[in-house]
Amino acid sequence: MAKVTGLEGVVAGETEIGLVDGEKGHLVYRGYWAKELAVSKSYEEVAYLLWNGHLPDAEELALLKAQMAEERVIPEYLCRMLDLYPASVPLMLVLQSAVAALGDKENTTWPPTLKQAVRLTAVLPAIIAYRARSLQGLTPLDSLPELGHAANYLYLLTGKLPEEAHVKALSAYLILCMEHGMNASTFAGRVVLSTESDICAAVCGAIGAMKGPLHGGAPYEVISMLEDIGTVERAEPWLRNALDNGTKLMGFGHRIYKTKDPRAEALQIATLEMIGKNASFDLALHVEATAIALLEEYKPGRRLFTNVEFYAAAILKALQLSPEIFTPTFTAGRIVGWTAHILEQAANNRIFRPQSTYIGPMPESEVVS
Repeated sequence: MAKVTGLEGVVAGETEIGLVDGEKGHLVYRGYWAKELAVSKSYEEVAYLLWNGHLPDAEELALLKAQMAEERVIPEYLCRMLDLYPASVPLMLVLQSAVAALGDKENTTWPPTLKQAVRLTAVLPAIIAYRARSLQGLTPLDSLPELGHAANYLYLLTGKLPEEAHVKALSAYLILCMEHGMNASTFAGRVVLSTESDICAAVCGAIGAMKGPLHGGAPYEVISMLEDIGTVERAEPWLRNALDNGTKLMGFGHRIYKTKDPRAEALQIATLEMIGKNASFDLALHVEATAIALLEEYKPGRRLFTNVEFYAAAILKALQLSPEIFTPTFTAGRIVGWTAHILEQAANNRIFRPQSTYIGPMPESEVVS
C-alpha cells in the first residue's frame, strides 16, 4: 500500500482572512488585492485589516500606531536572556525562545486577545534588531515612537534614520509576507491554539515551522546568484551558461503560482524609487529582464516569471541587511497573519485531531477476551 504523506490539497478549515489562488495568480487579504494594499497602504493599516476585517479610519489608525509604538519595548528580563545566548545559537531559535519567554501571565490567558497580537507584532522587530546588533558588537537601540513600523525596524538595525524609498520597499515586502493561506506555519499555529494553549505557544509553533528550510528559507540562493554574476556585462553569458547546463535560475517560477506572482508585481512597483540609486538593485533588475527573455527562448511556453523571492533578495541586499536576519524579517511580517488566524481559530475553536491510516503489521492471533 502506498504511503500517503502531507496534507496538500486537503481543506482543513474555513477562513475569512486570505485567499491564495495559484492558477489565477490571486492573493487576497479580506476582500482586497494584496498587491494593491502593498503599494498604497502602510504596514499598520494592513495589519488592522487582517485583525479586524476592515481598513481603519484615521482615528483607528492613530490608535493602533500609538499602541504599537508603546508595545515595542523589550522587558529587562528578556534583554538579559538575549545577552546570555551564545553567538552560535541561530536567530530564529533565539526568536522562538524569546516569544516563549514573553508568555507571562498576561499572554497565557484563553482566549487570545487582539492586544496580545499587537504586542507580539510590535516587539518582534525590536527583538530581532537587539540580537542582530549585539552580535555585531553594537549597542542595541531604543525604538523611536514617531517612526512607523517598517521605518523603526530599519532604524533599530542600522542606527540611521532610513530613506523614504527604503521604508516604502521594506513596508511593501512586510505587507506581502503577512498572509499566504493555510501554509505550514499558519497551520502549525492554529493546531497549537486549537488545544486552548496560549497565543505565545501558538506563535512559537509557527516559528518552529517557519525556520524549516522547506518553508521559510530566505532567498540566499538568489543573492548568491546575483553576487556570482557581479556585473551587468556578465549577466547574459552567466545565465546562458546556467541554462545550457540545465541549472535552475533561482527566483523564477513558483510552486503555487502558475502565472505572475502577485507579490513580485507589487514589489516591482514599490521599488521604483530605488532604481538608479543602488547598484546592486539595478543589477538585479537587469538580471531579471535578461533571465525572463532567455527563459522564453530556452523554454518557450513555460511562462516562468519572477517570483517574490527574487525581489525579496534584491530589496534585502539593497537595504544591506545581513543574510542571517532574512528569515526573521520574513517572520516579522508573517506574525500579523499568524495572529489573525489564531484569533479566528479561537472565535470558533475545535481541536485539530486528524486520523491516520495504520499500515504496520497486525498481531498473528486475535486478542483473547
